[in-house]
Amino acid sequence: MFANPSLLLIMTGALIGVNFPLGKIAGDAGISPILWAMIPSIGVAALMLPVLVMRRGLKRPDRALARFSVIAGLVSYVIPNVILFAVIPHAGAGYMGLMFAQSPVFTLAFSALLGLKTPNRLGLAGIAVGLAGAAIVSLTRGAAPDAPELFWIVAGFAVPIALAVGNVYRTMAWPENTSPDALAFWSHGAAIIAFLVLLLLVEGNLPFASLSAVPGAALLQAVAAAATFPLFFRLQHLGGPVLLSQIGYVAASVGLVIATFFLDEHYSLATWAGALVIAAGIGLTVLAQRRP
Repeated sequence: MFANPSLLLIMTGALIGVNFPLGKIAGDAGISPILWAMIPSIGVAALMLPVLVMRRGLKRPDRALARFSVIAGLVSYVIPNVILFAVIPHAGAGYMGLMFAQSPVFTLAFSALLGLKTPNRLGLAGIAVGLAGAAIVSLTRGAAPDAPELFWIVAGFAVPIALAVGNVYRTMAWPENTSPDALAFWSHGAAIIAFLVLLLLVEGNLPFASLSAVPGAALLQAVAAAATFPLFFRLQHLGGPVLLSQIGYVAASVGLVIATFFLDEHYSLATWAGALVIAAGIGLTVLAQRRP
């Protein structure tokens, strides 16, 4: 089951989609976005540590693994997650889910620039259509009566860009003879250290007590992340960066539905039209992956 890339794609994307509404709940409760962004990394590290110990796979990282863990932890988890959870309370969980869905477009573009993937004409069309849809969503979201400040709308685009950079970097720098479980543990471990440093620099303390305001959401966030990232690394190992990035499609759908029906977020017809344009771009990029 866990060797099927398509099934891994659906499972991983659905689990990540839960992050957006949970982030909205945390933001409404006044939880630091840095602290909340650290919870997934804590969940992954807590799950993988006993697994690696039982498998005797917990070894001191060499220089290549240490370098990979630090860079991947910062680019893949710290930067995008802090931005994601900082923007969600202002722009909405559904909007950030749609921005998250742009990661395949940027991943495909970066892969092409670095020689990892050369898109055909259909792929290029998918990139153009997907970006057009994102522009429509951002413009219509910014024109809504309850629109957030322009800064938060624009900041949302930093998330898919950072995710795309992380997708490509992990593929290019994947250490030889290293299991996905070990990479998940060490990269999230490096991310936890970075989060702690950020909390001390920005907040001046470690505000873990604030999580008592939303204990259920915090636990669900940790459990969802712990279930996500072992699948995430296996998907990258089997499918490569472009297929991996398509979890954004599934995650965006799950996040948008939950935000609309359970968090009472409202989006105009024009914004939903932009979402349909994104879906069209998604369809083109998926078709492009199936053609030489």
